[in-house]
Amino acid sequence: MKATLRNFNYVVPGKWILSGEHTVLRGGEALVFPLPSQNLSLKYIETDSDLEISARGENSTEIEFIIWSVIERALKKLNLKRRDLKGEIHFESNIRFGAGVGASATLCSSLALFFVEKNKLKPEQAFEFARDLENIFHGESSGVDVAVALQKKPLLFSRLNGFSDLKVASYPRLYLSFTGARGVTKDCVDQVKKLIELEPEKSLKIDQNMIKATDLFKKLLSDPSRVNLDPWVEALQLAQGCFDQWGLSTEATEKHRSELISAGALAVKLTGSGRGGYMLSLWDHVPESVAIKLIPCFT
Repeated sequence: MKATLRNFNYVVPGKWILSGEHTVLRGGEALVFPLPSQNLSLKYIETDSDLEISARGENSTEIEFIIWSVIERALKKLNLKRRDLKGEIHFESNIRFGAGVGASATLCSSLALFFVEKNKLKPEQAFEFARDLENIFHGESSGVDVAVALQKKPLLFSRLNGFSDLKVASYPRLYLSFTGARGVTKDCVDQVKKLIELEPEKSLKIDQNMIKATDLFKKLLSDPSRVNLDPWVEALQLAQGCFDQWGLSTEATEKHRSELISAGALAVKLTGSGRGGYMLSLWDHVPESVAIKLIPCFT
């Protein structure tokens, strides 16, 4: 009797980071949130034919360009051959690659879940498996993006202590907007590492400032009152200052920052690796003329 074919589908959310970028690679904590409005879906249709891959959506070309290299790495880790896989995998994504909202993590996480579903990988191995795949994009992945993609909830992430649920009592008016430029995570990580080698004392102080910003954000998120936004402004400015000192702010990001401030944003901060991508902005009131360009961080 022929076995019943099994189809399945996963939707993996993007992410945004409030604080802890780069420093998380050196033991600092990161505050990371899912971004369901930006996501990748993987649909698998089981057949007896050799594996076929297709992609559609805003980033279909980028996915098609890189997907087989990621799958080949996955197969090598699992000691499998391409001929061992059958069926069709259809990807659909609306996430920009190089924008700091976890495009590569959604791809790697969805593939990890695929191999779990196909009984080639144990569920408890999915995180490390996806993190290793993401090294293709990041050079050295902290795992923070993968963690929130798999868990689909706010997390306090640490490479030393793992990740835990992040309890949020207060949701300020935080939004994301695209700076118009993209950044390459590996290049940004390498730039920070180079600065550490050249100026270790300065780099240590930058890390300490990011850790200080993260600690302040943790307190603010646990406070149910939103009456006073001044501490939020302080924390965002402190974290953005780290990007500036790392040299990860560019002409494009500075122009976007000025536009947001001129429109009424109280404070802004890059999110992700830097040099482009999305920027966080804090508002007391969002003008209608600007609202259409903003993505709510909290829904």
